[in-house]
Amino acid sequence: MLQALEEVEPAEPNRDHLGLPFITAYQLAIKVDRILPELTEELGVAVGGEGTGQHNSLTSYLAHQLSQRIKDPTRNFGVEGAQLSNVDVAEMSFRTADGEVISSSNVGARYDLSMFRLRR
Repeated sequence: MLQALEEVEPAEPNRDHLGLPFITAYQLAIKVDRILPELTEELGVAVGGEGTGQHNSLTSYLAHQLSQRIKDPTRNFGVEGAQLSNVDVAEMSFRTADGEVISSSNVGARYDLSMFRLRR
């Protein structure tokens, strides 16, 4: 997970005042699946997205794992989380490493979208 987050760099110069960009749990899962495809296989899940027919996904697994580590007060975990409000979001799609387009299954649901970045 951390290796995937280390790859995230700002797309625009002169925006250092905002810190490193956050990535959604979907973007993180796509990166982790590219770096460590055996994890997805070992867990027996898909990356995630609308229409997979699965309630478990790599996306939800990673979001849960990171969330648990971030909220543990005894750890000084080097990742911070945030939420992107789901209000008025109609669609959010992502491109996997093999070019497949997946849509977030959380859009329009009662859940906000989890986002993560390295703490610097």
